[in-house]
Amino acid sequence: MSERIWTAGLVVIGDEILSGRTQDKNVAQIALWLNVQGIRLSEVRVVPDVQDRIVEAVNAIRTGYDYCFTTGGIGPTHDDITVDAIAAALGVDVVIHPKARAALASYYETRGGLTDARLRMARVPDGADLIPNRMSGAPGIRVGNVFILAGVPNITAGMLDALTGTLEGGRPVVSGTIGCWVAESEIADLLGAVEKAHSGVAIGSYPFFREGRTGANFVVRATDQAVVDACIADLTSKLEATGRDVVAGGI
Repeated sequence: MSERIWTAGLVVIGDEILSGRTQDKNVAQIALWLNVQGIRLSEVRVVPDVQDRIVEAVNAIRTGYDYCFTTGGIGPTHDDITVDAIAAALGVDVVIHPKARAALASYYETRGGLTDARLRMARVPDGADLIPNRMSGAPGIRVGNVFILAGVPNITAGMLDALTGTLEGGRPVVSGTIGCWVAESEIADLLGAVEKAHSGVAIGSYPFFREGRTGANFVVRATDQAVVDACIADLTSKLEATGRDVVAGGI
């Protein structure tokens, strides 16, 4: 019997994408992440900031595939209507999530406080759970098989990282970690090349500043331990070739 293929669709939301003012980077990022989870990205739709169009696309994707992901339109401004549109698609009300409100209040405590505009980012479709966001305080949202993510790629990446290994489907994800005292920006091309050279792998980069020094930990994820080990070995050797020391297991 053939193995079931789990599928997902993505709705990219935002006039700025359609106008060309913003180059979308999330399609590739989400496709690669899903592949590591053992899930196939089967369809992508790009829609404007128009509620009826968002509702139509989300309903088609969430009923046509195992999972529906959306990016964009969950910020604090009037044109951030994704939450309202998805609530309408699901036939539920929009509510303030108490944990989202608390997270935002904490994040903005030293940044001018929780204004009415910022409180908009605590609004969720009724019955939703939160997806942690370590970057900016405003969480992503999960409701049923719909995952509502930020449009800013590095924030999207953090939300995907929080979801790693939590979706049903495919094979379980395994990982390995190394650390290095290096600025992430100095080796961005190296990381990209290594990831590209190892099919089915995703490399997460987590920079930090300690003891007056800049460093980063690199987490390699895949569904095959041998693939992870090979990628870790390759990344280690390439970092060491630049004259840097690598710490197995991370710093």
